[in-house]
Amino acid sequence: MFQSFDVTSTPQFGKERVDALRARFASLGIDGFLVPRADEYQGEYVPASSERLAWLTGFTGSAGIALVTARQAVVFVDGRYTTQLVDQVDGAVFEPGDLVGEPPHRWIAARATKGFRLGIDPWLHTAAEVRRLEKALAEKDGSLVLLGENPLDAVWEGRPPEPLGAVTIQTDTFAGTLAKEKIAKIAGDLAERSLRAALITDPSSVAWIFNIRGNDVPHTPHPLARAIVFADGSADIFLDRRKTGIEVEAYLAQLATQREPAEIEGRLAALGRDGARVLVDPDLTPYAFYDLIGRDGGTAVEGSDPAKLPRAIKNTVELNGSAVAHLQDGVAMVEFLAWLSDQRPGSVTEIDATKALEVARRRVGERMQNPLKDISFDTISGAAENGAIIHYRVTTETNRVLKPGELFLIDSGGQYVNGTTDITRTVAVGAVPEEQKRFFTLVLKGMIAISTARFPKGTRGCDLDPLARIALWKAGADYAHGTGHGVGSYLSVHEGPQRISRLATQELLPGMILSNEPGYYRPGAFGIRIENLIYVRDLEPVEGGDMPMMSFETLTYVPIDRYLVVTELLTREELRWLDAYHQKTREELLPLIHDAKVRDWLEKATAPFSR
Repeated sequence: MFQSFDVTSTPQFGKERVDALRARFASLGIDGFLVPRADEYQGEYVPASSERLAWLTGFTGSAGIALVTARQAVVFVDGRYTTQLVDQVDGAVFEPGDLVGEPPHRWIAARATKGFRLGIDPWLHTAAEVRRLEKALAEKDGSLVLLGENPLDAVWEGRPPEPLGAVTIQTDTFAGTLAKEKIAKIAGDLAERSLRAALITDPSSVAWIFNIRGNDVPHTPHPLARAIVFADGSADIFLDRRKTGIEVEAYLAQLATQREPAEIEGRLAALGRDGARVLVDPDLTPYAFYDLIGRDGGTAVEGSDPAKLPRAIKNTVELNGSAVAHLQDGVAMVEFLAWLSDQRPGSVTEIDATKALEVARRRVGERMQNPLKDISFDTISGAAENGAIIHYRVTTETNRVLKPGELFLIDSGGQYVNGTTDITRTVAVGAVPEEQKRFFTLVLKGMIAISTARFPKGTRGCDLDPLARIALWKAGADYAHGTGHGVGSYLSVHEGPQRISRLATQELLPGMILSNEPGYYRPGAFGIRIENLIYVRDLEPVEGGDMPMMSFETLTYVPIDRYLVVTELLTREELRWLDAYHQKTREELLPLIHDAKVRDWLEKATAPFSR
């Protein structure tokens, strides 16, 4: 299994670990210390050796930060994790914080004592974060202390070793653009801006630029690596040679000089001594690198990671590969859902379902000669009240049976060499209350609204986000997460800068892949989410319109539970969309399914509502 169901949260050690951390404050000259979820590469998914927040607090979510002072310990999370935080940390040691409404810099500005000295590990915080913290501390006549060593690491006994996952080549068949062409484009842009080099610190960008993939972190196939691309077309890639074999080293030698990770500090210092102007992304680059560049006269010129936007705009090869991967993944989902429908209510657990789905993905991958490389994140497999935990991770301790009369939410994805998938389906286990059907249909209305949206050039994700919520708003409800996130091409399942949310200001451009996943969650009762992946299509004319419009093309084709749909709540256009979606699902997947029982299930699951 790519997923473990072991209990990894350890709240019982919270007090002794916080006490051990506080014991080092006096010698370091600090009054508090920040422990972010991020690692030295600022990634969402981090290796076991960098799970500092989880080790200290017990909280295992993918976003959060802890502030430990002499008398308080606060764990800041967003709305996705408020329920999970209460379940995972010792409330006698840690208090909850609001990562969105009052993140650490605002908390400090409002609550820190005068002269507060905050310690941070400069490798775990970006320049943008440091500026916010410095501004907040200045209001308290305080100071930011950049520590040479992380005090938490000093008290972390049995810390796992750093990963050494093998690196592979992402061939042109799936990448669509040669690595040398990507490097040349970045170099040309740098030369036009009179920049000597660009520092690339995001491992996904390194993977995309050099057309390589790795196995260092769970479920995201990028190697933990950094790079410097120079305006003259040369490049350095800082990648541990224990991760690369002869073939990969020979491939990289045609593109760049491969150096050991520790050598980056000397290279940046040398650029500084030469007075070089180096492009850095303040939202991605560890603050420690700014100091290295500027210490001896160099200039860190702030700008966006030069690979971020091109990586988000998929080329034709990547889009076609993703479409094929989604059909394969759709077959696996249908086989799983057909299996689930055949099980007696009360006989399947959340773990049973998770395992069955991964087995289906593996089986279909072998049959279609496109193996499942990994899952794209830990499957969220939640029945009844567990489904209301937005990023629920089932363990042997929380595992429960799917009982009659309950909703079951399963959010999962696969990593294939030709694409990354992410899909959520909510299904009924037996007969469920009419209220749950009503909310399911309201969520469905939001998903359809995004699927059918037409929008002009310049539209941002924040402009579309209300479309997914309006039906719920009218019912006095909402959901505490974004409507959609960007998705990579055999890379991270959460990719920026594109997204659909209240705060999404990136213009949506043709080729961008996003999720479309409105939901509704009632803590202690049930959760609903329906998710497809979509991509932005080129401008297209609208009959009778004044200007061309962009739209979305759906990638995910898997039936939506017909039983949960209250047709009276759907407009005629929405019902037509649902029937057309199910017809396309049937037409695309039936030829790929040979099992008669599964075919029969799919036929029934995609039957039209209107005749």
